[in-house]
Amino acid sequence: MSVRELVVLGTASQVPTRHRNHNGYVLLWDGQGILFDPGEGTQRQMLRAGVAAHDLHRICVTHFHGDHSLGLPGVIQRINLDRVPHDVTVHFPRSGQHFLDRLRYATAYRETVSLVEEPVAGDGPLAVTPSFTLDAAKLSHPVESFGYRITEPDGRRILPELLAEYGIAGPDVGRLQREGELRGVTLDDVSVVRRGQRFAFVMDTRLCDGVHALADGCDMLVIESTFLDQDEQLARDHGHLTAGQAARVAVDRGVRHLVLTHFSQRYPDPGVFEQQARDAGFDGELTVAQDLLRVPLPKRTT
Repeated sequence: MSVRELVVLGTASQVPTRHRNHNGYVLLWDGQGILFDPGEGTQRQMLRAGVAAHDLHRICVTHFHGDHSLGLPGVIQRINLDRVPHDVTVHFPRSGQHFLDRLRYATAYRETVSLVEEPVAGDGPLAVTPSFTLDAAKLSHPVESFGYRITEPDGRRILPELLAEYGIAGPDVGRLQREGELRGVTLDDVSVVRRGQRFAFVMDTRLCDGVHALADGCDMLVIESTFLDQDEQLARDHGHLTAGQAARVAVDRGVRHLVLTHFSQRYPDPGVFEQQARDAGFDGELTVAQDLLRVPLPKRTT
């Protein structure tokens, strides 16, 4: 059975707290593992969450502030120590190549795994796999930052009642699926479009076109909400979002499940983030992220 879920490794903004580790998120998607923004302590959080180095196939870094990237040396060295049997691809802003170089070779270790560097230079597709397309979009932050989006190709769902209506059964169903037509009956005649699932990861940014493009129509949006609404000016000055701003993006773009994260240490009560998101009009599934939480993607609508 395929698994599609978000594993939250850390949720703190800027500095860790007693209850929140630096950032870190793993998206498990049909046997592929994508690690987003590994902050300091990510390797240990993976151990606590039951995520192995072998689970990782890609690492996506939004930008090179420490709370989003200082965990890279440990993760990269663990991938090599465990001799992960497949290539691991790292996506990161091209302007931060010198940071990636320093983090990758921060200390001495034996390289046993192919770590493929694929820097991001602008908006658009980064990778196309049978299971999904990975895209990037530029965000608005004091240093260059990109958000990431995963889009599954649309498929089709066969309707048994229509198969019966056309008298198609047994091996003929497989023939119809393979060939697209059988005795004058097309696949369109007996099926409906099954919309591919969509996931977006949006970290440190002000409101900008990239935020809206990444969030559009997502089944799950993981988005920073560093500040509460009363500190909106502070958020803008430092290149961040508030809980209400994140929620309004989700409302405007038809997001099904909103995951708020990247919280400033100034706010001791995480429940206030949920309340402000609801006050902003978001009435879908809502998660205020906690370290080591697992959040499944919403079930398909068709």
